Amino acid sequence: MSARSAWGGRLLAAHAWAVYLFLYAPIAILIVFSFNNEKQTAVWKGFTTQWYSALLDDRFIRTPVANSLIVAGASTAVATIVGTLAALGLARYKLIPRPLGQGATRGLLMLPLVIPEIVVGAALLTFFGVIDWELSLWTVIIAHVGFSTSYVAVVVGARLAGFDRTLEEAAADLGAGPLATFVRVKLPLILPGIVAGALLAFTVSIDDYVITSFVAGTGATTLPLYIYSKLKTGVTPEVNAVSTALLLFTVVLILIAQWLLRPRSGATPGGEK
Repeated sequence: MSARSAWGGRLLAAHAWAVYLFLYAPIAILIVFSFNNEKQTAVWKGFTTQWYSALLDDRFIRTPVANSLIVAGASTAVATIVGTLAALGLARYKLIPRPLGQGATRGLLMLPLVIPEIVVGAALLTFFGVIDWELSLWTVIIAHVGFSTSYVAVVVGARLAGFDRTLEEAAADLGAGPLATFVRVKLPLILPGIVAGALLAFTVSIDDYVITSFVAGTGATTLPLYIYSKLKTGVTPEVNAVSTALLLFTVVLILIAQWLLRPRSGATPGGEK
């Protein structure tokens, strides 16, 4: 290896570490100071877990946590069904040359992923105002279904892209009907993608603040909204503890989704041997 190549490798590694430091140093500081034995977070006074104990005993946080779980659970259930059906339909009609409306459907599914959240939130607020629908937990759930469906459709669609359709043909040759073929052949192979899409949708929903802040009514405060309201009085170790717990929960869900999506040994992405 030449000296120029060696220096290039070192510079690339240094650049990568600088990027990681820029992205994750604030998160690391937040986690560390959630164990700070001091009400103010500016100075480290020692290690303690009292803020996590206080978090468990805080009755005011129970409602936001319950609301977040209700919204994330309900929106994920609906988004998983709708997104999976959309991905299956697009994958099926991909076999037909230039099917009518396929391009428009794909574009509409991708739209919530690229539109700024503040625009989506303002549009939903206007829509609910036009139809005279009072803001509540239901409006939050509907809003979350709107953007979560796209995530499920993308993940399931990626899983279907590697699906071996000869397995369906073999099942049909053996006398299986369309429903039996789907339930006994296709569904087990794409199920990891469906679960991964559901986990991703749940993660995005439970973390969402911008859109939720537009469409949440009285009594519909979710955990991100609660954290932001606490920040208005200053950053405290208890806020850091709440944020750390939410971060840990999110990371676990993402890791599970990534594990489900990774190629299995001796199998293709579609699941076939």
